[in-house]
Formats: sequence, C-alpha cells, structure tokens
Amino acid sequence: MSTTTPIHPERKKRVRQALTMFSIAAWITGVFLLALTLRMVLQYIVGMEMPGWATFIAIFHGWAYIIYLLTTLNLGLKARWEPIRWFTTAIAGVVPFLSFFIEHNRRKEVIAAFQLDS
Repeated sequence: MSTTTPIHPERKKRVRQALTMFSIAAWITGVFLLALTLRMVLQYIVGMEMPGWATFIAIFHGWAYIIYLLTTLNLGLKARWEPIRWFTTAIAGVVPFLSFFIEHNRRKEVIAAFQLDS
C-alpha cells in the first residue's frame, strides 16, 4: 500500500483498534511464554519441584495464545496481509522473545502502511 494514497478515516480507525488489540495480545502471550519457559527449565533441567499453581502458567499461555491468534487474524484481515505474513506472525507466539520482535515489526509496518502516525 502506497503511503501517498489517502486512507479513509474509518478504515484507519478499524486498523488502529486491531493493531492495539494485537499488540496487547502479543505482549501478554510473550510474557506468559517466557514464564512457561522459565518454569520448564526450572522443573526439567534444574530439577526443581514446582508448586501446584505453576501448572496454570501453561494454561494461561494457551488461552493467551488463542487470543493472540484471533487478534492476528483480525489485524491480518483488516491490513490485508499475505499468507506468509499471517503465518510468521502466528508462529511468533510459541517462540520465546519472538512475539516481542514481531509485534514491533508489524506495528511499524501497519503504522506506515495506513498512515496511523498522523
């Protein structure tokens, strides 16, 4: 999408809302994934006994990832992404630290493509 082509204000609003929801979901998913990774390292590599509540970390990450996938789908539809962009964005929620990196890149791309900084 060319940056010289004007974007309708309603479309900008819809894309901005989708981008905000995606960013929130990406960060929450990333934080829970890091917590889950730490928990698994402590339990399986260090051999530390985990408290009962630690099992909820995986459950919370699973639910956060589902929400992340839905927000990725929502933003991808509104931004009209090609399939490879959807796939790489979706897979970022299961690789530690990648959701933060991808969220930053997608945010920059969408802001530029839809002139959201103005």
